[in-house]
Amino acid sequence: MKITGSGNDFVLFNNLDGKITNRRKLAIEVCRFKYGVGADGAIFLEKSKKADFKMRIFNSDGSEAEMCGNGLRCLIRFIHEQKVSKKKQLSIETIAGIYSTRFNNPDVSIRMFLVEKPKLNQLIELNGENIVVHWLNTGVPHAVIPVRNVESVDVPTLGRLIRNHKMFQPAGTNVDWLEVIDSHHGKVRTYERGVEDETLACGTGIVASVLCGAMLEKFISPVEIEARSGEKLKVTFSRDFSEIFFEGATKLIFEGRWINR
Repeated sequence: MKITGSGNDFVLFNNLDGKITNRRKLAIEVCRFKYGVGADGAIFLEKSKKADFKMRIFNSDGSEAEMCGNGLRCLIRFIHEQKVSKKKQLSIETIAGIYSTRFNNPDVSIRMFLVEKPKLNQLIELNGENIVVHWLNTGVPHAVIPVRNVESVDVPTLGRLIRNHKMFQPAGTNVDWLEVIDSHHGKVRTYERGVEDETLACGTGIVASVLCGAMLEKFISPVEIEARSGEKLKVTFSRDFSEIFFEGATKLIFEGRWINR
């Protein structure tokens, strides 16, 4: 089944029986355009001893991600489309931790959290120029860069350079450009590691960008962010960031059977 979360698209598999063992290989094959389905990543629904279910997510290059906000929203939609559970509220285990979710078809809300202490106002040198970045981990690492106009950013070129910058090694980082429109609205563009290109939306990146904007006293909860796809996603948070919620719609694209011959 293929589901998109605001343009961030995934192929999802029910692996509750554990029969799919080579997830990396399958993710690479199924995410290929022309020869596969084509997607940003592949997600596997699995059993968990700590939560209702477990999410394993692999990027299109075969690397496994700790977590994915839009991917998790798509997984919740998948669970209900497959009639695996009728519960509106589910807990999902990921490498980054356990997330609480709520399903309100087609919207899905996720309770997010900061995995590490943010590092604001970090200077990195890029092409002989110093750039200020703000680093936050909202399940996966993000380097957030505030700009006046996100449309003017060469995301693929700059994203690749920053993603591989020595400051973020060895794991690398996702990179987000944030345009603040007013205290409740903004735009975000993201270069995602693993996809190694700009994606139409990134859930953890949008959350990281909003929290960064709030820490810089640019945003007040709730905040609506326009993703590259043009769709709007909402982030709400408490003043001390102990409560963070990320919400947006999901869309079922198609369902079928993967044939590898």
